[in-house]
Amino acid sequence: MMNPELATREVFWNIPHSLVWVMYLMFVASMAVAAYGIYRRVQIWRRGLSAKRFDRPLERLKLLLKHSAAQQRTVREKYAAIFHTFIYTGFIVLALATTVVAIEYDLGLPVMQGRFYLYFQSFIVDVFGVLVLIGVGIALYRRAIVKPRKLVYTDEATLILTAIFLMALTGFLVEGWRIGATDEVWGKWSPFGYLLAQASAAMLSRNAMRAAHFGAWWTHAVLVFGFIAWSPFTKMAHVVFAPLNIYTASLRPTGAALKNLDIEKAMESGAPLGVKSLAQFTWKDLADFDACTECGRCTGVCPAHTVGKELSPRDIILDLQKFMHANPRAAFGLPNGNSSNGNSANGGDQAASRKPQAASEALPIIGALAATSPAALWQCTTCGACMEACPVFIEQMPKIVDMRRFLVMEEADFPDTMADAVTSMETRGHPFKGTQSTRVDWTEGLQVQTMAEAKDAEVLFWVGCGGALIERNQKTVRATAQLLHKAGVKFAILGREEKCTGDPARRIGNEFLFEMLAKENTEKLNHYGVKKIITSCPHCFNTFRNEYPQYGGEYEVFHHSEYLAKLVDEGRLAPLEKNDKKITFHDPCYLGRHNGVFDAPRQLVQIAARNAPIEMAQSRENGFCCGGGGGMSFIDEPKDQRVNQERARQILATGADIVAVGCPFCTTMLEDGINARKGDRDVRVMDVAELLWQAVQDSTTNGANKN
Repeated sequence: MMNPELATREVFWNIPHSLVWVMYLMFVASMAVAAYGIYRRVQIWRRGLSAKRFDRPLERLKLLLKHSAAQQRTVREKYAAIFHTFIYTGFIVLALATTVVAIEYDLGLPVMQGRFYLYFQSFIVDVFGVLVLIGVGIALYRRAIVKPRKLVYTDEATLILTAIFLMALTGFLVEGWRIGATDEVWGKWSPFGYLLAQASAAMLSRNAMRAAHFGAWWTHAVLVFGFIAWSPFTKMAHVVFAPLNIYTASLRPTGAALKNLDIEKAMESGAPLGVKSLAQFTWKDLADFDACTECGRCTGVCPAHTVGKELSPRDIILDLQKFMHANPRAAFGLPNGNSSNGNSANGGDQAASRKPQAASEALPIIGALAATSPAALWQCTTCGACMEACPVFIEQMPKIVDMRRFLVMEEADFPDTMADAVTSMETRGHPFKGTQSTRVDWTEGLQVQTMAEAKDAEVLFWVGCGGALIERNQKTVRATAQLLHKAGVKFAILGREEKCTGDPARRIGNEFLFEMLAKENTEKLNHYGVKKIITSCPHCFNTFRNEYPQYGGEYEVFHHSEYLAKLVDEGRLAPLEKNDKKITFHDPCYLGRHNGVFDAPRQLVQIAARNAPIEMAQSRENGFCCGGGGGMSFIDEPKDQRVNQERARQILATGADIVAVGCPFCTTMLEDGINARKGDRDVRVMDVAELLWQAVQDSTTNGANKN
């Protein structure tokens, strides 16, 4: 019996030493071409504005390990996870095996010896090589037979998969014919190569296998080195750029994803407000374009695209990528001989120095590409689903808002009903043009003090425009106020002094109006010494938490579901009744996906009902938008393309009697959607505060204090 400690094989068997150097020259040449391809792209990124994305290295490294090494987002989609994992891990193992060969041959270190050679270099490498072949087969089947709509179908993608398949196949042929020609005693440890050797032995002599090995070896080398050189000029560039994009991803919540504009500085310099051309994007935005893997997950989860609208986050990124590389100088408005603006990737959030002439000459992107038409840009709900789904952390939504900013602030070109909302915010302090309600109508019959009256308020209850001025939502804020009273919380409201936080203005694209409202509100809140804020509106919650700090508004901010759940935990609210209805919970985008608050509202549903809420197919991080964000509450959508009706369909599919919500905009949108689709069914929309108030009322208040 052979001693496994003696196991090894000859490196570069059948390849003369003089020709090995030819192989190394091919390797150097391929790496040089690949490096040039990467360099060329990086030089284009440097034409973008500065962005600070290399701070907090330990957090970034952790992100990289989770989503580049462990592929945590990629594996969410089971079908794609299988073939991508097979190909990805197979490439890593095969690369390690090639490195071991180089160490043995070039450094003379005896590493391809004994059990390591048998277990890793023979068996494990063979298994992972087979996985590559299987993975490519699954991917090709998906593209040729299944044909999911979200994918991009190009000859390039097919060529890449074919090249990977041929590299793996020729690698096995080289191995099999070596084993067959040498009758290698350890050949059985390479099961797939051994099978090829046995099959070939029935047809080829040893000399024929030797000649075939020589030809296959050079074919394999040409394929591998050609693939290395070609990759940076194709979508395979994501192998390099995706890890970089993940490392440089924003570490803030997606609710804080919008870039801050220095409007005063921009107006002084004559720079455009918002993004008109590639010249106004940051280097990170430009890197996003090249990191795209064309997987289409962003478009697959986009609510607007789901209901048949033309918005496609994937196409926006890919069209801008093609535009960027088709004619870089014209795209950035660069004069001849000027290759870069020299911006530093470690700079601040605002533009570094740039000649105004260059930016003004840059080719416009809005409307120049099918994906960036104004109609498509105005369909975005800013739900952030595209960003959450992207496995390489591309930031699609902020780019859409950046282009909206240009349309609004430079062109005054946006939908009329959105314009009405903006005008109402400017003149009345809220976006609801026709409402006759006041900020305090909802307090009738309740003992609610304003901050001007209260002397010992612990918290400010920020009611919000959607809560105070929409009659249906007044039930929610009344329930919240009654619960706070019942728990003994000392709270107050601003009353008639309250104005919109500016969230609709910012998402629509009017950064100037947002900044004006933010400064006015923070000044008022700081005047009253506000430290804690409760709000039932996730949009207000997000704005206070993530966007007001830059204006001096540092507050402890609670969504009402969080604060009420805390009161229950502390024993200050004791539910007495149970609702035996079947309840499902709809995650508001600006509460859940944008800020990670998922459990508190579900806890309130659990408290108010006999059972935990029924989860919809799309919930939590993967929740589906109600259709009201991004200013879309003020748009009358086509009847056959309404996001709220699609979400209503998903809600009705659960069989629930009640859909619990935690957002006034969701309440309005979902009631409209459900009423349009429910038929004869009795399905109600209730805020979690309404459910809890219903559960805590005792026999003396039940019925007397109904909302």
